[in-house]
Amino acid sequence: MDCDEFVELVTRFLDGALDEPTESAFLAHLAECDGCDVYLDQIRRTTADLGQLGPEQLSGEARTTLLAAFRDWHRPA
Repeated sequence: MDCDEFVELVTRFLDGALDEPTESAFLAHLAECDGCDVYLDQIRRTTADLGQLGPEQLSGEARTTLLAAFRDWHRPA
């Protein structure tokens, strides 16, 4: 597994949605790649921090910006 594949699988890994062979490859890559270890930690911290925000805590401008950023984003199949 390379870093690009790792990044594509991070959300599914955190959701516990990887099959066993893919999760094993993911963890093997994680054990060897300091950059991906840092990336995974950043995603964990970001989702933990942002997951605590309620809609009322976002300004209208921030909400519009976030919605625009993710409007065309699709999770890989």
